[in-house]
Amino acid sequence: MATKFVFHPTDPTQLQEQYDLIIIGSGGTGLTSALQAYELGLHPVILEKNTQIGGNTTRASSGMNAAETNIQLQHQIVDSFAEFYQDTLQGGGQKNNPHLLHYFTEHSALAIDWLAQHGIELTDLTITGGMKIKRTHRPASMAPIGGFLVNQLLQQIAQAQIPLFTEVAVTQILQAQGKVSGVQVKQAGQEKTIAAAAVILATGGFGASSQLLEKYRPDLRNLKTTNQPGATGDGIKLAQAAGADLVDMDQVQVHPTVQQESDHAFLIGEAVRGEGAILVDQNGERFVNELATRKEVTAAIDCLPGRKASLIFDQEVRQRVQAIEFYDHIGLVLTATTWAGLAQQNQWEPATLTTTIQNWNQVVTQKALDPLGRTTGRHTLTTRPFYAIHIAPAVHYTMGGVVINELTQVLTPEQKVIPGLFAAGEVAGGLHGNNRIGGNSIAETVIFGRQAGQQAFKYCKTLIGG
Repeated sequence: MATKFVFHPTDPTQLQEQYDLIIIGSGGTGLTSALQAYELGLHPVILEKNTQIGGNTTRASSGMNAAETNIQLQHQIVDSFAEFYQDTLQGGGQKNNPHLLHYFTEHSALAIDWLAQHGIELTDLTITGGMKIKRTHRPASMAPIGGFLVNQLLQQIAQAQIPLFTEVAVTQILQAQGKVSGVQVKQAGQEKTIAAAAVILATGGFGASSQLLEKYRPDLRNLKTTNQPGATGDGIKLAQAAGADLVDMDQVQVHPTVQQESDHAFLIGEAVRGEGAILVDQNGERFVNELATRKEVTAAIDCLPGRKASLIFDQEVRQRVQAIEFYDHIGLVLTATTWAGLAQQNQWEPATLTTTIQNWNQVVTQKALDPLGRTTGRHTLTTRPFYAIHIAPAVHYTMGGVVINELTQVLTPEQKVIPGLFAAGEVAGGLHGNNRIGGNSIAETVIFGRQAGQQAFKYCKTLIGG
């Protein structure tokens, strides 16, 4: 196993008073935009309020969606931007911003290529709920995508010597003569001003903000969250104070498969279902198409007693999803050598679970219609040992946020550009409609992270008459 790269944040005493570009947030979007801007000739800085680097990206596990890639062709999969667009549009309730969605789907393959050019290769494929074709790219090792991507990008950031400061909280975006002029920050209790021609907001969403959830979705106030504690909507507040418009703030995604019987909520990635796992209720019976959209699967679980269910799978599924090793390591996985034994551990009727498995395996082997409508990720569950993970829905992703155009420029309520202010990733709203498809968040970080870096460079170049 490859040794994890150890990244050391920049010495806090080295924080300068001026940079070409300030990037707020050190998740996948921030790291991508910084690297892209640097390669175009800018001198960017990354500011992270937390001690930990990587934001919510480090918690992503399934993969990165893209269409018309060479990787797909190597796997004998012929895809199209149009199909990717339609799957995402349908998954988002047809409420997606079409301009953002067109740019997103049509630049996805380029994003995969850009990563590969940096030695970040995603050569394996899986499928997520709401997609009709395998377009979720992941490492050949099948390692969780988030930690892999952040680790690889940080190596690039270190090699380029791009400064990245932790424990620096941005408190205000500064403007002069109608343009962004820098930011106000708090570092070690002291207020400082940092000048820059442009700012990229890459701060993520507000899935860990009880305040904003109470304001926009009070019905979710009692659910746990999969988000890291820093996902409190800071970038949204900064943008709004600078004159930005907001969109879809009430559209909050609840992820259906989260193990939360401990103090912490552990997201069980969609790849587990994509590689063949099924969901059963308290009787050991299937009750939903496991690879319907997250919204649909969550709704089905919410109808069950106690609003909880269990993922069950076999050893072959485990071998195809490396993240299960982590879930098992921290005690989330129940194991048995027979399905009857697994049923007894979970207080299900053994005969009921056995019938469930027999029916599922028969559907798969006979390539028959599934009564629940599942058409993808179909594998027999026959290889011992057998496993179960208890799950329930939890707050996962905020589809709403700052209004941007396809150039990642931040817009006012009058749809006017705020010069010098860009936003990308979960902080921006509109791309996903009312439901985000699994695998689209990592794709968004790279696709729009690159775009933000490119457009910030282009903007800065116009200021100096280049």
